[in-house]
Amino acid sequence: MQAPDISDASVLESIGIINALRRGTVPAQGLGRFAVGLSTEEQVIADQMDLVSKGGADIKFIRGEYGSGKTFLIARALEIARKKGFVTAHVAISPVAPLHRLRSLYAQIATSLHAGGEQQAFRSIIDAWLFGIEQRVSAREGSAIPSERLEELTLQEVEYALADISLLNAPVAAVIRTYYLANNAADFRTSQAAIGWLCGDPNIGRDLRQKAGIRGDIGDSSIFPLLEALPVFVTGAGYQGCVVAIDELEITQTFPRNLRERGFQNLVRIIDAIDGGLLPRWYLICAGTPMLYDGPRGMRPVTPLYDRIGQTPKEGEFPNPRQPQILLKPFSPDRLEEVAHRIAGVYEEAYGEVDRSRISHRFIRTMVNRVSTAFGGRIDIIPRLFLKEFVDILDKCDLYPDYDPMSVYQTDPLDLQEILTDEEKAVMQIRF
Repeated sequence: MQAPDISDASVLESIGIINALRRGTVPAQGLGRFAVGLSTEEQVIADQMDLVSKGGADIKFIRGEYGSGKTFLIARALEIARKKGFVTAHVAISPVAPLHRLRSLYAQIATSLHAGGEQQAFRSIIDAWLFGIEQRVSAREGSAIPSERLEELTLQEVEYALADISLLNAPVAAVIRTYYLANNAADFRTSQAAIGWLCGDPNIGRDLRQKAGIRGDIGDSSIFPLLEALPVFVTGAGYQGCVVAIDELEITQTFPRNLRERGFQNLVRIIDAIDGGLLPRWYLICAGTPMLYDGPRGMRPVTPLYDRIGQTPKEGEFPNPRQPQILLKPFSPDRLEEVAHRIAGVYEEAYGEVDRSRISHRFIRTMVNRVSTAFGGRIDIIPRLFLKEFVDILDKCDLYPDYDPMSVYQTDPLDLQEILTDEEKAVMQIRF
C-alpha cells in the first residue's frame, strides 16, 4: 500500500485525530468520522442551528454521567457549527469564569472565538465587519470618495447598526468608533485597548476611556448589550451567528449558595433573553452531570430555572432529544468496539495499511473486555483510556512486524496511574 500523502488535507486531519487520542484528548476536528450512536442527537442540534441561521436563537442542555461523551458531543456540535458557517467558542465553568460573573464568562467567550479556521478571532471579526461597511459605502458613493468622507459615512453606518444596542449601552458604539479611528491613524495601542474593552478585559486604562468618552469598566450589567452586539459583528463579517458551548456547568455547585444561585439566575436571564428574541443568532450548548440538574446544590432549588429545563428526561427506548435536555446513554461494549474499528480506519489513512489479522474483531473485543474488567465493568469510564491504549497498539503493530497484541497485551492499572482522573481511580479494581 502506498504511503499516505501528508500534504493531503484528509491525511493531515487523520494524523491530528490520532495525535489527540494518543494524548487522551478530544480531537479538534474530524469527530464525525468516529462518532457512534449520536446521529439523532446530531441531527436535532443541526436542525436547531439551521433555525438560528435564519435569525432565531436556541439553547440545548446535555446531561450525562462522567464518561458518557458530553465533551465529545459538545466538540462535535461545534464542528458541525463551523461547517455551517458559524463562529464558535468553547468555555468551561471555573473559578476564573464562573456562572455568577457574567463579565468573566463573556470575556472567556470573546477571547476564544473560532472563525474561519482562526483562533482568537475577535479582532478579525470586527475588522471584517467594518471593511464590509466601508465596501457598501464605497459602492454607494463611488470609488472616488475622499478618505475623510468614507470615514465619516462608515461611522454613521456603525452608529445605525448599533442603534438598538446603544440604547442599552452607549459605550459599545463609542468604543467601536474609537477603534476604527485609531486603526485608520495607525494608533495600534489605542486600537488594541479598544478590542480589549470589547472583549471584557477589566484592565483597560484610563486613556482609552477618555478617548472613547466612556466612564467606568464593563460590569455584569453591561454584558447583555455586548452579547447582543456580537452577532451583529459576526453576521456583518459573513458568518451565520454564534454557537457557544459552556462545559463543566456542574462546577457551579461548588460555590457558596449565594453565588451558585446568582449563577443559576444568570442562566435564567440568558434563557429568557433567547426565548424573548433578544439574542438573535445565538445558539448555546450547556453540559453537566445529573447532579447539576437534580442535586440539592444544583438547579432544583432554583425554581425558575428548574421549571424551564430541569425536569429529568425519561429514559427508554425512544428518548426525545428535542426536549431542553439531551440525555446521553453510557457507552456499551458494542459501541466502543465500533469506535475502535472506525479509529483503525482513520489510522490507516494517516499511516498506511493496518494489519487486520492482528487488529482483528476478536482482538478488539478482547481488549474491550480486558480494559473494562480493570474498571469493574464500567464501560462508561473507559473510552478515553481505551482509545489511548488502542492507538498505542496500532503504533506498535505498525512499527514492529513481530508484535502480536493478542499474546502480549495486558491491562496493567499501575501503568495508567499517572494519567487517571480521580473518578477513574475510584472504580479501579486495584488499590494504589
